Amino acid sequence: MGAELMSKYGINVPKGVAVSSVQEVKNVIQSTFPNEEELVVKSQILAGGRGLGTFKSGLKGGVHIVKAGYVEEISGKMLGQILVTKQTGPQGKPVNKVYLCQKLSLVNEMYFAITLDRTTAGPIIIACKKGGTSIEDLAEKFPDMIIKVPIDVFKGITDEDAAKVVDGLSPKLADRNASIEQVKKLYKLFCECDCTLLEVNPMAETSEGQLVAADAKLNFDDNAAFRQKEIFSLRDSSQEDPREVAAAKADLNYIGLDGEIGCMVNGAGLAMATMDIIKLHGGTPANFLDVGGNASESQVVEAFKILTSDEKVKAILVNIFGGIMKCDVIASGIVNAAKQVALKVPVVVRLEGTNVDHGKRILKESGMTIITAEDLDDAAQKAVKASAK
Repeated sequence: MGAELMSKYGINVPKGVAVSSVQEVKNVIQSTFPNEEELVVKSQILAGGRGLGTFKSGLKGGVHIVKAGYVEEISGKMLGQILVTKQTGPQGKPVNKVYLCQKLSLVNEMYFAITLDRTTAGPIIIACKKGGTSIEDLAEKFPDMIIKVPIDVFKGITDEDAAKVVDGLSPKLADRNASIEQVKKLYKLFCECDCTLLEVNPMAETSEGQLVAADAKLNFDDNAAFRQKEIFSLRDSSQEDPREVAAAKADLNYIGLDGEIGCMVNGAGLAMATMDIIKLHGGTPANFLDVGGNASESQVVEAFKILTSDEKVKAILVNIFGGIMKCDVIASGIVNAAKQVALKVPVVVRLEGTNVDHGKRILKESGMTIITAEDLDDAAQKAVKASAK
């Protein structure tokens, strides 16, 4: 999908087609690549490190260069399987599509990326004349080769900026002026499509002297979904954490982590403080979950369902400071959630603020076994102790 988008902006990309079945593979080979002797087969997952990944079936590598006669076979071994890479975690991600593309004769591989930089409060282009491997590895092995070119977000990219990037890439055959134009087109795509990351790795040179985006990863700003409807319609929720998908549908801010204490908090700052104090007392948060200041009772119920769906969670800490959010609404949500979800883990609740007495009364009269806490420090200690049982 990234290649198709870049092609629309005049960026050089290898010819390719995404397919989701072996029959489609067969059709595409006949219609699009009838004369190709070899093709590149790339598993399509939302994670990097595919080339060095391993399928749970045992197949090594999520990217293969194969003879045309073996493309169907290797595609069949990839489709429907789980690929594990450095970036997926041990659970891996399902390969629902593979991308078939022409094999180019590459003479040089470089690294190129555009992302957002807090220091300069705008876009920054990162380039390295070595590529084909992760930027982390490049930074470790070739730190002096990496150049960074901040772009003035108001002026946009200038010829001088683009020239600095091209000099950093140090192409051997590609025309310098043509390469500068490619960099400017990549920046235009980054801005107009509301990207938060545009990574081309490798940015390659062909034997014909053309600069080509051989492989790419693009991230988009969720806040721009309303004006990037075509891009966001391509979203594949099977590639995302199902808990985060469920949270987004319920308009909750959730990020899954690897700990054992589930957190439900109102306000991002308080949520971060809650996670910190859990760590301070020897525990590990299982998530970041901000129900916001205007959460309804049904949203609280949904939040509890998400927390209890995580098998790693050994205790739940509810930390609510009722300003806009009312403590009685949280309490009612907890009670209703307990009726719908078989709670098998202890729940520690710290309520403070608007309607706090009403909220505590709802919890007390519910008959639920709730561990109450007077303050955040007390709540964290009790949650860590409860999770260890």
